[in-house]
Formats: sequence, C-alpha cells, structure tokens
Amino acid sequence: MLRQQDVGHRIVVRRIVGIREGRTLFSDALGELVELSETHITLSTDAGPLRVPVAEVHRAKRVPPARRPTAAAVVALELAADEAWPAPVRGRLGDWRLRWADGWTGRANSALPVGDPDRPLPAALDAVQRWYAERGGPALVNTPLPLAAPVGAELDARGWTSRPPVLVQTVPLRTLTAPPATAAPATDVPPVTLADAPADDWLAIAAGRKGGLPDAARQVLTGTPRVRFAELREDGRLLAVGRGTVTGEGRWLGVSLLETVPQARRRGLAVAVVRALAGWGAGEGATHAFLQVEQSNTGAVALYRGLGFTTHHTYLTRVAPAA
Repeated sequence: MLRQQDVGHRIVVRRIVGIREGRTLFSDALGELVELSETHITLSTDAGPLRVPVAEVHRAKRVPPARRPTAAAVVALELAADEAWPAPVRGRLGDWRLRWADGWTGRANSALPVGDPDRPLPAALDAVQRWYAERGGPALVNTPLPLAAPVGAELDARGWTSRPPVLVQTVPLRTLTAPPATAAPATDVPPVTLADAPADDWLAIAAGRKGGLPDAARQVLTGTPRVRFAELREDGRLLAVGRGTVTGEGRWLGVSLLETVPQARRRGLAVAVVRALAGWGAGEGATHAFLQVEQSNTGAVALYRGLGFTTHHTYLTRVAPAA
C-alpha cells in the first residue's frame, strides 16, 4: 500500500467501482499522488484531479515516470518563481527562503524549503515558526514535491494541515508564440497592451481576486525588475488582465494574475493576454513560461492545457496548527 514517501510520485491505482452479476468491477487510474490521508488519496491525472476513498482502493503502487524533472530543475524553477513574486520582507535559514508580505497571498508569506537549512530539520522548522510568530502571522511552508517530501513527513508528524495542491506548469515559449496550426476564424478580440506599471483599474481587478491590496501587495506586484502588466480594453473598459515577469537568469516568463471580468468570458481574451505576454517574454530572451494553478481549478487547468502547458511538479502549502 502507499506511504507518505510516495507523495509526489507517479502511481497507478486500481479502484473498486461496483459489482455486476456477483463480479467485482475495477477501474485503473494513473497520475501523480498529491495527497494521502487516512480516508482518501488524491491524484493529479491528465483528466484533472481525482479523489479516491481509501475504502475503494483495491491495489495501488508507484510506477517509474517516463520523464521527471531533476531535483536541480525543480529548485531552479522554484527560485525563478520566488523572484517573480518577491515578498518585501525576507529572511534566510541557510538556503531556505523566509517570506513575509503582511499576509497577502500564501506564496509571499511562506517558507520555501529548498537546499540546506544549515541545521537539523526539526530545529529548522522550529526557527520557521518563531520567525513567523515574530511577525504576527501563521507559519506556512511551501513544499515542492517530491523534493520536499522529508519536510512534509516532519510536518505531518507535527500536525500541520495542507491547502489544496498547486500545479506548477510549464511550456516552451515557441509553443505560445507559434501561429495556429489551422486558420482560425475572425474574432472580436481587442488588442492587448503591455504597461510598465499597473493602472488603477488593473489593481482593482487584482484586489477583487485576492481580497484586497495592501501596500505589501503592491511591492510584490512591482518588485521584479522585468515585469509587464497586460491590459485588454474595449471602448476604454478593462476586460482582461495578466502579469508577466522574466526571472531565473532570463530563462523563465512567469504568468500570473490572469483574469477576465465575468461578462467578457468565453471570448478567448485570456488566451490573447497569455500570447501577448509570451511575445514580450520571448523578446526579452526567455525560452519557457511557467504558471501556478490550484489543481481544483479545473476551468483554468483546461485553459492552460489547451495552450500546451504541462505539469512540471506540484507543491502543497502546509499550515502550522493554531497555537
């Protein structure tokens, strides 16, 4: 049966789906194990997230992946993502990053445990909790999988909970900038403009999505040297936005805060924003794009799959138990 050490690895699950004429019926699922509890296992499959009750699992085992990024590749992408979403208050535990932005977003208010914390793991996690307690916030740790599986096991033993799994997805920029394989019909998509700084209505959309916009948030949004704010307007009204950054020694275009106002959805506006940012990133010398999306956001996952994004790795945001 599966163990916590299998989280982050590719597995195959044979589940019981019913009984017909006295015979048990089975169904197989293949995907990455992103969560394992006493009652359920959660997989990231090509068709989306799959949550299977343990009582329905007939057999489950780890399978060797056909291709998996190396630990060094996961670290490099996590550090590029950290550059792209820069918390204004930062600390270090050896190689680990500590980040604080007055509680605005989990990414900017969590520890990133990549590399050596320069002390035993239990002592490192004690130090993480003290650092966040001094700032009046809950201790959060982002655990890239399977790289940070040992950290996750220690957090499990301490009773830390998990937020929903997040997919870190990537695509070569040439895929986003290439012309369509077939001629597309004319659409009513207005042009996308890229600004050096966010307009007030751009910030209003971001605030609505993230539940406010404190001063620390503005530092996160604008603190990367190479950044663009995409705007798609129609008759002067802002319909869709997105943010692009170039980090990771110039290799990675980071796409974030992609949003279309509700009444303008299903017109291809988000795709236009991503492609405009991709063109800018390619012009800056980037070769690949990345983004982060909750696995449960099936609509966004489907949109990104259509653009060619695939999952590079996953992470969990772990939350310390209340004092």
